[in-house]
Amino acid sequence: MDKRGFTLTELIIVVAIISILAAIAIPAYIGQQKNAARQEAFTNLENLRLLEEQFISENGVYTTGMGTVAGSTAAIRDANVTAIQTNALPNRLPGFRPGTGANFSYRVEQNVDLAGGAQTPCFRATATGVDNTRVAGETYAIDCNNNRNF
Repeated sequence: MDKRGFTLTELIIVVAIISILAAIAIPAYIGQQKNAARQEAFTNLENLRLLEEQFISENGVYTTGMGTVAGSTAAIRDANVTAIQTNALPNRLPGFRPGTGANFSYRVEQNVDLAGGAQTPCFRATATGVDNTRVAGETYAIDCNNNRNF
């Protein structure tokens, strides 16, 4: 039985192969994480739109602006979600549950459409990527006419 073990050349070749595989896999993994975060935002925006449509069918008007603080910090994200869920009665959407530690900050603006034009009644729900996440600075929106920029 040969007890020499592996040669230095064999070990270098194995490390090189592992490095090549890692160089290919890591960017793909990061891309998948970004896609998952974006899908989270798209789903939550669609949920906000449906909740607003349910609200107008029950009350005859859309909710007032909720979570209207623009920004991309985690504190603003948490404050906006709380405002959307617990705004003064009846103007709240308790069914909005984006989850803890979400990658996006959400807000709902009233009487404005996706393009920023005044439209009454209407709303625009916006998701802004939270700082220090893979989607920082990204912004997506949907309005009462189901217009979306995603």
